[in-house]
Amino acid sequence: MASFNRRDLGLLALRVGTGAVLAAHGTQKLFGWFGGGGLEGTAKAMAAMGFSPAKESAIAAGLGEAGGGALLALGLATPAAGAAAAGAMAGAVAVHAPAGFFAGAGGFEYPAFLGFTAAAIGVAGAGRYSLDHVTDHVLDRPWVVAVAFIGTAFAAAAVVGRRAVAQEEERAEEQAEETAP
Repeated sequence: MASFNRRDLGLLALRVGTGAVLAAHGTQKLFGWFGGGGLEGTAKAMAAMGFSPAKESAIAAGLGEAGGGALLALGLATPAAGAAAAGAMAGAVAVHAPAGFFAGAGGFEYPAFLGFTAAAIGVAGAGRYSLDHVTDHVLDRPWVVAVAFIGTAFAAAAVVGRRAVAQEEERAEEQAEETAP
């Protein structure tokens, strides 16, 4: 009789729960499901938040959340899935950071938690009850972890950095207009 491994059951529960939440958020952005704005509404919101190009940013955020979440839930390509979801959450953290930490005040608590959880699963691996295990971990090798997280870190830094520069330029223009005679 096969015995269940508590660690692997815990990873399964964590993966499915986190992946489902991320996938739901991503489908709001991409398809307008669950009361979301869909791609058009998300692109408008991204533009208002200073992300450029807005439509491509909306697609990247939606795919990072929906795709990363679905893959996490399945336990397939877990390092890439965790890195993609964490990268998407890095953008959300940047948006919410000015409001402080706690979500009740509009802060970054919730996206940070999702991002850290996705990253931790990506680094730890999916466990025995996963498609990565079924496929003999072909997409869950140490080099995949390194490439996925390094690539995502550079991409997230570039996107968040570009947004910060654009916001600073916008603030400078507004100040110049206020002080102009």
